[in-house]
Amino acid sequence: MNICGYIPESINEGTGLRAVVFISGCRHGCPGCFSPHTWSFQAGEPFTQARQEELLAEMAANPLLDGLTIAGGDPFFSAAEVADFVERVRRRLPHFSIWTYTGYTWEQLFSEPDKYLKLLSVCDVLIDGRFVQELRDVSLRYRGSSNQRLIDVPASLIQQQAIDWKL
Repeated sequence: MNICGYIPESINEGTGLRAVVFISGCRHGCPGCFSPHTWSFQAGEPFTQARQEELLAEMAANPLLDGLTIAGGDPFFSAAEVADFVERVRRRLPHFSIWTYTGYTWEQLFSEPDKYLKLLSVCDVLIDGRFVQELRDVSLRYRGSSNQRLIDVPASLIQQQAIDWKL
């Protein structure tokens, strides 16, 4: 797995001040995607254990951070590897909220638990759905098009259906 970017502090990809890791690789190919450079699975640099530890140490050293957002590409194309990293974050920074972006819908992910449940289970908020250029809406917080949802993952796992996350 590669990463094609890291932002140590952002207010755009979730509530509060967040670190953001961009996972390389996406096959959705959404027209109008703001980051097509992330589509290649070889983009960026290998996300080695050493590089993961560097980012963990940097996040732990910043007392202002509220959480971590995993974006891409699409992290769910590397779900098992991303889940392992997020589990490390959870152990080291248990107060962090974890947000994840995906072009899949909740229903698609939930229908294949063997592939996706491990990553879903370590997330707090999921922003789901492909970017749809015709539904682009710059007034929406944390998403680009009106079909995309902010999902409360723990509540959705309990109820086995997508439950909206409340701003």
